[in-house]
Amino acid sequence: MVSQAPDSAALRDDVWRIAGAVQDPEIPVLTIADLGVLRDVRVNDAGIEVDITPTYCGCPAMTTIALEIAIALERAGLGRPTVKTVLSPAWTTDWMSDEGRAKLKDYGIAPPPKGAGRRALFGIEQVACPHCGATDTAPIAEFGSTACKALWRCNACREPFDYFKCH
Repeated sequence: MVSQAPDSAALRDDVWRIAGAVQDPEIPVLTIADLGVLRDVRVNDAGIEVDITPTYCGCPAMTTIALEIAIALERAGLGRPTVKTVLSPAWTTDWMSDEGRAKLKDYGIAPPPKGAGRRALFGIEQVACPHCGATDTAPIAEFGSTACKALWRCNACREPFDYFKCH
């Protein structure tokens, strides 16, 4: 059990840093902090509590993420945390970090622009190709390699690519 002490703010920062460094199992170039999946960390008399929010309700990666958080914190000597999945408020791509968006693009996945909304899902807004930067792109399928991505094609370079869906 972790008790609240004068250095609890430093401990909270350590927990946030360690938990936030856990990689997303579906997109290993991103951490859960990059994605905005890590929502809160508390250190109190009950111990360490970590809140995570899935990118999609029922996301199969959440169980793995919770386990990886627990393992990372235990390896750091901080004991076994309580990891809770919090569904409200619902996750939004606006919670993604700018660094996370850049990592997605470098990995070949078109990142959602801040504040894009859901218009791109319906082809109302164009999505820039992560390979060549062209905006002459079109959706191919509502779902890509995972439920949080859609499959698009660039008409300029002819390459297919995943687009991380806005919501």
